[in-house]
Amino acid sequence: MSAMRIAVAGATGNIGALTVAALERSGHQVVRVSRSLGVDLTTGEGLDAALEGVEAVVDATNGTATDREEAVAYFGTTTRNLLAAAARAGVRHHVLLSIACLDRVEGNAHYAGKREQERLVSGGPVPWTIVRATQFHDFAAMVTSWTERDGAATVAPLLLQPIAPADVAEILAEIAVGQPRGLYRDIAGPEPQDLVDMARRTNEARGRTVRLVPTWTGLFGTEMAGEVMLPGEDARIAPTTFDEWLAGQR
Repeated sequence: MSAMRIAVAGATGNIGALTVAALERSGHQVVRVSRSLGVDLTTGEGLDAALEGVEAVVDATNGTATDREEAVAYFGTTTRNLLAAAARAGVRHHVLLSIACLDRVEGNAHYAGKREQERLVSGGPVPWTIVRATQFHDFAAMVTSWTERDGAATVAPLLLQPIAPADVAEILAEIAVGQPRGLYRDIAGPEPQDLVDMARRTNEARGRTVRLVPTWTGLFGTEMAGEVMLPGEDARIAPTTFDEWLAGQR
């Protein structure tokens, strides 16, 4: 396959940086799109120059808004700007990283923002693929870092089927160089895990002592309980187990 020019939005983030690396390993030329690199998706500043000659765009951006309206506004604005610039540049494929089980969770602000993003991409001017991933292996540590106070952290007892960040990046890189696929099947890790147990084991591996308090909070309500967060039956299962990922955290 000949080398392609591919833009990665959110290139300095966790998944974005890994996707850049995966594409470069395959010999592709990667344009990094990030506010810290002078390209601002919220205003569109620098976007046209960045997308010049680009054949595919991978959107691995993330939003931090915890308010529903803010999240929808943020993802709506950045996605509209990215799609409009991609259309002007003649980009042939827009790949969006999204979240598995997005339609099953109503109350979460972040999910509302991602649904708006999917709506715009699927109805937009650029041929597209949406890749819905389960939570990442480092999700538990992230949650406890948000909630930790005085050596204790609240964690919802969620049942998840987490996926390694590097596996997500490999799949995004593979899809970006191919033909648009529409809504792709869910991508997930090989086995279900309990979020509280994941948090405990991640903190142990990283040598941190945090007392975990299992509880349903505003961020993760009981509408996420049971098998709600598990991937669809036809999910693509990535190879890296949570244990294997954990071994790399020690």
